Amino acid sequence: MRGFLLLAFSLVTTAHAEFCSPDSQNAFKVRLSIKTALGDNAYAWDASEEYLFKAMVAFAMRRYSSQKTTQISNVLLCNVTDRVSFWFVVTDSSKNATTVPRGEVEAAIRMTRNRINNAFLLNDKTMQFLKISSTLPPPTESSVPIWLVVFGVVLCLIVAGILFLIVSGIQQRKKKNKEPAETKNLEEKCEVTVTIENGMPCDTLNLKTGQINGGYEADDERFTPL
Repeated sequence: MRGFLLLAFSLVTTAHAEFCSPDSQNAFKVRLSIKTALGDNAYAWDASEEYLFKAMVAFAMRRYSSQKTTQISNVLLCNVTDRVSFWFVVTDSSKNATTVPRGEVEAAIRMTRNRINNAFLLNDKTMQFLKISSTLPPPTESSVPIWLVVFGVVLCLIVAGILFLIVSGIQQRKKKNKEPAETKNLEEKCEVTVTIENGMPCDTLNLKTGQINGGYEADDERFTPL
């Protein structure tokens, strides 16, 4: 009886090593960064955590339409390291000598990736299924289209330019109207006015028509004829 059990155990171990290895066609590598994700609250990776991982993978396969009969025993782990990385495969429950094709396992993992991450308090960056694309949500798009933002900026610049031209025109027009008025006032001040110098009334020079000195007017008439 003991010999039979040892033989069965050795066969299971041999089959396990044959199915689950880095060289296996349908094997996947998983790398965990528990310390990075949780810091002081990080938990140790032990047999219980391995059992939970197998259960979550079996759950994913059962959720996947073509693998309703997958059990925890169909999920095999190997090459487990202290830095928490390992390989796993899923055996076909209907065909004990084969593993589930790589594409089906990948599709099942992707379908329930968030559930698996949440079970271990990790995310796609701290629980990496190598060669299985990430399920991080796509970058959010702005609610306002970019073209509308650009149009608004250009419109504001155009309006600002028009206002600047209008204000500049008004200021220049006011300046031009102000200069003739100042010139006219200056000319009016320089017109003939009567002032008193040394007790005698004197006329200031008229800038427009000039001023004739009456004292020399008679002499000019007397000496001019020959």
